[in-house]
Amino acid sequence: MARQGSREIHRKRGFAHASSLLQARIRRVGEKRGFAVSRLLTHWAEIVGEDIARIARPVDVKYGREGFGATLTVLTTGANAPMLEMQKEALREKVNACYGYAAISRVRLTQTAPTGFADGQAEFAPAPKSARSAPDPVVRAQAAELSADVQDDGLRAALEDLAANVLSRPKR
Repeated sequence: MARQGSREIHRKRGFAHASSLLQARIRRVGEKRGFAVSRLLTHWAEIVGEDIARIARPVDVKYGREGFGATLTVLTTGANAPMLEMQKEALREKVNACYGYAAISRVRLTQTAPTGFADGQAEFAPAPKSARSAPDPVVRAQAAELSADVQDDGLRAALEDLAANVLSRPKR
C-alpha cells in the first residue's frame, strides 16, 4: 500500500488538481450561504440543465423554523422570472435529487439585472450562437452572379446574402 502512494506522488510530480486546491474554499463559502453540498454550486448546469442554468443561478439556502426543508433562493433576470416560476417544481425536484433527499421544500426567485447589486452581479450566459463563418469567395461569387440582374442595390445585396447562406449550407 505504501508503494502505491509513492507511485502516485511520483506520477503527479508534486502537482495537484486545481479542484482539490479550491475545494476547501468553495465548501467554506458554500456553507456560509447555507449550501451543505457544494456540488450544487459547482455543478449547477449539470443538475438543473443548460436551459435553466443559462437564466438562473443559486444564491443561498435558508433553513427556517417552519418545519423540515429549506428554501433555495435562485437569482434570475426579470424577463426570465415568469418562465422560471413555471419550472419551480421541476427545479426543486432536480436539486433534491442532488442532495439525495427532500432537503429543499421551497424555491424562491429573486429578480435583478445581470449587473446590479452585490449579489446580483451574475453574468448569465447568453444563448449559444451558431458558429457560422463567412462563406468562402467562390460561394460569394456564385451568389453575386445569381443576383446580378437585379437593379435595386439594397435588394441585390439582400439576395446575395440569401444566396450565399443557401449555397454554403451543409449538404444532407
